[in-house]
Amino acid sequence: MKTEQVRWLDGGWSGASALSEAQLVLAFGSRSAIQSARPGAEAERRYPRAILFGCSTAGEIDGTRVRDDSVVLTAIRFEKSSCLPAFTDLRTPDDSHAAGQRLAGSLPPAGLRHVLVLSDGLNVNGSELTRGLREALPTGTSLTGGLAGDGADFKETEVLYNGETAARRVGVVGLYGDQLQIGYGSLGGWDPFGPDRLITRSRGNVLFELDGQSALALYKKYLGEHASGLPATGLLFPLSLKLPDTEERVVRTILAVDEQQESMTFAGDVPEGLYANFMKANFDRLIDGAHAAAVTSCSSLRSSRPDLAILISCVGRKLVLKQRIEDEVEAVREVVGDQATLAGFYSYGEISPFVPHARCELHNQTMTITTFKE
Repeated sequence: MKTEQVRWLDGGWSGASALSEAQLVLAFGSRSAIQSARPGAEAERRYPRAILFGCSTAGEIDGTRVRDDSVVLTAIRFEKSSCLPAFTDLRTPDDSHAAGQRLAGSLPPAGLRHVLVLSDGLNVNGSELTRGLREALPTGTSLTGGLAGDGADFKETEVLYNGETAARRVGVVGLYGDQLQIGYGSLGGWDPFGPDRLITRSRGNVLFELDGQSALALYKKYLGEHASGLPATGLLFPLSLKLPDTEERVVRTILAVDEQQESMTFAGDVPEGLYANFMKANFDRLIDGAHAAAVTSCSSLRSSRPDLAILISCVGRKLVLKQRIEDEVEAVREVVGDQATLAGFYSYGEISPFVPHARCELHNQTMTITTFKE
């Protein structure tokens, strides 16, 4: 596997092209930068045989730099592996499970090693999308990816395929080949506060009541002065759900609030009968979580030195860490080594198992890392 990166900054493209035979180009950029940079045309010029696959972001990861209002292209040339794309449009968030099944069914199952998924970040139920993919993919096929971002604006997110961008779209790239090694890991670093509360009324990813009380009113009470900035300030105080029959917890981020219905819409399911509590940031633990996710991801490789690491981290971490945001990317670099290309973005949700061989789930507020070696 060989990789290279080029980038669009301040109105122009930079970086040399030596991989004209690349089969896959990942493109991550802000919505406005994608519109200005026209990455489809640039990728076609530099990498005429490649699939271009990407999305809008809440920040771009370019090596150990975290950028805003840029577009980063990561070109990949496989030596002994291959890739195939598939796309579908989301009719409504309730279509998410079926969309996952449609996508999984579009990929030939023979030799399918891994699936990378990128989805609209606002008009989707990420939990149901993940479940649909997980249920329909062949046994032994791993799955990672994330939900597109739109900075802290939460207005519109887009998925990019070749020269086209579209909202309400989900895409996957299936990776094939016996020589391809894949590792993955996902960890957070947030601290719980307050008591566990029972989810007493919800519908899918919409939460109405905790312990029989208005969840939105209770949440605003905890947020105090931050409540006026919802939903963006909700990124600083996510919700943690205790999964049934396990000690594991998943984190959910608010996407929208409805004052009239006193409800909150999350990136993934918040099922009735589960216990939830609020969380707050711990700076050192966030960075430690990124480091530990990298260690977990590399542990699955026969060689612990990957060629490529795709980092998908939550916009909430970026808003909390602020000027320290590159610390978490540098923590990953310490683990994966200087030989690995680092690419990725800040998202509205991350899709990965916690550890190898665990069940794939939607997460929020995590650093999710997928490592590749051929």
